[in-house]
Amino acid sequence: MLRFALRRLGVALFLIWVVLTATFFFLYLAPGGPTTIYEDPKMSDEQRLRLRQAYGLDRPVATQYARWLGAAVRGDWGVSITRQRSAAKVLAELFPNTLVLVAGVLVVEYGLGLTLGVASASFAGGGIDRQIRRLSLLLFAVPVFWLGILAIELFAVRWGIFPVGEMTSLDARSLPLPARLLDLVHHLALPALVLGLARCGGVVRFVRNGLLEALGQDYVRTARALGLGPWRVVWVHALKNAAGPLVQRFGFTLPGLLSGAVVAEVVFAWPGIGSVAFGAVLERDYPVVLAATGLSGVIVVLSTLMTDLVHAWIDPRVRAHEA
Repeated sequence: MLRFALRRLGVALFLIWVVLTATFFFLYLAPGGPTTIYEDPKMSDEQRLRLRQAYGLDRPVATQYARWLGAAVRGDWGVSITRQRSAAKVLAELFPNTLVLVAGVLVVEYGLGLTLGVASASFAGGGIDRQIRRLSLLLFAVPVFWLGILAIELFAVRWGIFPVGEMTSLDARSLPLPARLLDLVHHLALPALVLGLARCGGVVRFVRNGLLEALGQDYVRTARALGLGPWRVVWVHALKNAAGPLVQRFGFTLPGLLSGAVVAEVVFAWPGIGSVAFGAVLERDYPVVLAATGLSGVIVVLSTLMTDLVHAWIDPRVRAHEA
């Protein structure tokens, strides 16, 4: 198991380096630059040169890359050009907000996906199964940004059930703790529902296919012959053995969830790393963009590694294959 984990970790670290290197050079190939927001048509060439020297942008790109990579290895991701603060601190302050949004999305995605997937497999071939499959395909195909704008128009603007955006109300800090938590849940509900619904279609199909395969196995027929109820047969025995592919999906789609959270954070004005990274790309704030890319790479590494380890722990065949 240790060799398995170390091999996966080595490959993942190499991929992080490749992604960060590609991002660095793509940013510098893009038109404009990080000092564009400070430049004025009346500035002289000497003033522009001094501005570029202040940020080290007058050096060759290879030299800038070597300096940046050496600092990044030590944990220094640079100073945000637009915020004049450490890029790592900017993301660290907003990362908990993104985790709150991701947690809400996962509750909706897997809670609804498991329920609909089990119902679809339990009534396989019937009308309920067909309707659930059509719904899952529709949810899988709907763009997140369109669904978010539609939800804001209906549930926030027209009916006033949920807030239009932001993470908390203006007076939330003056409220007692229980009221603050309710206010947070009230603001979280709409973006979590939108992103969770848009993603649960894949979970429904994974659960349905895994259960249909598991329900035909000998141990399930034995459990039914012993008189176990349908609920226990499906949720305790069959679903546990069908969870391997679902665990793999969770690990591989978690980074994609963070990417999808960018859209949700921009549409719902949620103050997270996604909205900050989106603004940093528009502002050419290279340190923040590279720090956000590095953070996403670390999340990919950890999620993939944990997924492989959990899958190996659940399925003895994986451990035997690695051995």
